[in-house]
Amino acid sequence: MSDLAQPVARFGFQHPMAVAWILALSVSLANFDVTVVAVVLPAIRDELGFSISATAWVMDAYSLAFAGSLFAAGALADRFGRRRMLLLGNAGFALASLLCGLTWDGPSLWVARALQGLCAAFYITGGLAAISLAYPTSNIAARARAFGIIGVTSGAAMALGPTLGGFVAAGFGWRWVFLINLPICALCDWAVRRVIAESRDEEGRALDLPGVLLLTLAIALPVQALLHSDGAPVWRWLATGAGLLLGIALVWQQKRRAKPMLDPMLFRRREAIGIGCLLLSLSAGYWATLIYLPLYLLAAFGLDVERNGLAMLAATLPMLVLPPVGVWATQRYGWQVTFTGGMLLLTAGLALLAFATLQGASLWLVLGAMLLLASGAGISNSQVSGALVALAPPDRAGMASAMATTLRQAGFAIGIALLGAVSGGVDYAVAFGVAAAAAALGAIAAALTLRKTLS
Repeated sequence: MSDLAQPVARFGFQHPMAVAWILALSVSLANFDVTVVAVVLPAIRDELGFSISATAWVMDAYSLAFAGSLFAAGALADRFGRRRMLLLGNAGFALASLLCGLTWDGPSLWVARALQGLCAAFYITGGLAAISLAYPTSNIAARARAFGIIGVTSGAAMALGPTLGGFVAAGFGWRWVFLINLPICALCDWAVRRVIAESRDEEGRALDLPGVLLLTLAIALPVQALLHSDGAPVWRWLATGAGLLLGIALVWQQKRRAKPMLDPMLFRRREAIGIGCLLLSLSAGYWATLIYLPLYLLAAFGLDVERNGLAMLAATLPMLVLPPVGVWATQRYGWQVTFTGGMLLLTAGLALLAFATLQGASLWLVLGAMLLLASGAGISNSQVSGALVALAPPDRAGMASAMATTLRQAGFAIGIALLGAVSGGVDYAVAFGVAAAAAALGAIAAALTLRKTLS
């Protein structure tokens, strides 16, 4: 295992947090690309003539590829080098972003977005592994600060994505929200080569291709069933049932492996089950709603892409400024009260948004609802992944972190498909009502399964 101090000193990066800031730039790009694309979906739909299901696949192709390849990326990074996988993922993401900017129809854009998701899995797993090695558990203060930098940077990327995307698209067109990734990826490549040393684990987990295939299909089949609204109902039920069966087969297959890529025993405690439900609920209730808000704002108020981006700040800025409130609330009131309260705020905001949409209310009421729902998400979102890691044994912490990310992406993909299916691309009140129901399920799960502490 290589020491990171030598390359940092050699190239003059003397600040102890230099590695954290460089890796944070790489990791936050994946979060930026989620929200920045959301605001240009109306323009993509209009230029390429997309239906609601085709529009949803712009996001779901990314999420499915990301979730399905995350564990494989981790195994390959352990075996062939974390820095190498980080650089390969970064280069691939740049190429995929270029392809997204040059696409000419639906299939070419979906393939490019899937390639983006695949490469994002590689540079995120490589980046998080590298930062864990750079700041070991023996230096708790530096490690906490490093992961805090990643959290703040990712939050800023998510919060500012729609606004920056709106300005870029207004000035240069929607394709440039993808092309702008190229100089950022070039900067990441330059910095990583000069600061991050190589490390690998020759005895790491073997690549589990059957497990990766089962995981991907278990998520993809229900998503396709939901988006295939014009097909026969029997097909939708069969595809959804097949996805469920493949999920069960995945659990059985993983239990039989000596070194599983995901250990079902992580969820042997009711608290872990509750946190898993929260991860799915947050993604389906908040993040999936974020994708349909720009479409709704355009349809209801005629906001152009620039004003749409500014309006989306109401639904994203609380995600940047409120996580410290969530930390304080957890320390003061405990996990159960904090997560239940946050999810109830999210539920109330989504319900108010559904009501405002149904009644044709003013833009100000809609913006107020967006602030309310984002406040609930902001209190809960930044801590829920860490809660699952805290529940895992120390030797399963990395697996628990990957599992949390996979659950987020699965909930995001299924949530986008579900809201698209129930709305039909026009009935946004129903979509926001379903999102409110998903958030309410998360609040119920938190209230019934969590205690004041997770110990």
